[in-house]
Amino acid sequence: MKFKIAGVIMYILCCTVLLVAGCKRAEVEPVAGLKVVTTLFPLYDFARTIAGDKAQVTMLLPPGVEPHTFEPKPEEMIRISRAGLFIYTSRYMEPWADKIISGLDSKTLRVINAGEKASYRKASERDQHKGSKGSDEHSHDRKVMDPHIWLDFSNASQMVDAILEGFVAADPANSALYRLNADTLKTRLTALDQRYQNRLKTCFTRKLLHGGHYTFAYLADRYNLDYRALSGISSDSEPSAERMIALVREIKLSGATYLFAEELLSPRLTETLAKEAGVGVLMLHGAHNVSRDDISRSVTYFDLMEHNLEQLQKGLSCRSR
Repeated sequence: MKFKIAGVIMYILCCTVLLVAGCKRAEVEPVAGLKVVTTLFPLYDFARTIAGDKAQVTMLLPPGVEPHTFEPKPEEMIRISRAGLFIYTSRYMEPWADKIISGLDSKTLRVINAGEKASYRKASERDQHKGSKGSDEHSHDRKVMDPHIWLDFSNASQMVDAILEGFVAADPANSALYRLNADTLKTRLTALDQRYQNRLKTCFTRKLLHGGHYTFAYLADRYNLDYRALSGISSDSEPSAERMIALVREIKLSGATYLFAEELLSPRLTETLAKEAGVGVLMLHGAHNVSRDDISRSVTYFDLMEHNLEQLQKGLSCRSR
């Protein structure tokens, strides 16, 4: 009887040891699939759509962080080095990317410049503006390119192609799925572009007046809108008093009823100028990044762009079609 009891106890102990060992293995064992790190939200959303359930896609930017002044920390650089794919927009949007890439010692990491084949617009002196002290905020580089390429949907389609190439090269076994998902994305982008074309044809005013940094020029160019922004390309550029006075004057002369502000950036200055000009404030989303709440609600690039279209229709007094 004693031997039977001892045997049962031994059996239970062995099962317990095996169970614990199995749990420990589950904790440390990496999840299967290609690991992908992206910088900005559009890249993240395109990549996760293309990947489906075949890859783990993460965004380097923490929710709500402004990307123009973002500098990756050592732990974020480690994340990049351990990935199979690192996807960024361009050296104009992420000037720190080249330095990180050159410093990485990884033989398995593929780097994708998603904006490599996009059509860039050169930022004019008007786009850059002079800072409050009168100095050109980009005096070190007269050939500044506007980095907000994803707000032209033809460029966004080019970015999808670049991301797809990266996935196919890194994981050819799932290339058919990746191509199918990318084709679906591009079809949706074409349809979105057509909705913008149709709905922005009937606007009372074509002046897009923005009390923030110079974000929406690609969108304005594509749909024949006359875009004016308070600040320059960089979100931390400071507008001069002359520029603020000029924008208020332009609002009054244009007959506009709204001044646009940008999501994730403080609207305080925009609200002050709008009050001075006697107009309302509407929000547009630059889609560089999203808030923590947006992440929890699984907001997509298309959700943000549809919201922008609704705001533009209202702010520019467009007739419904």
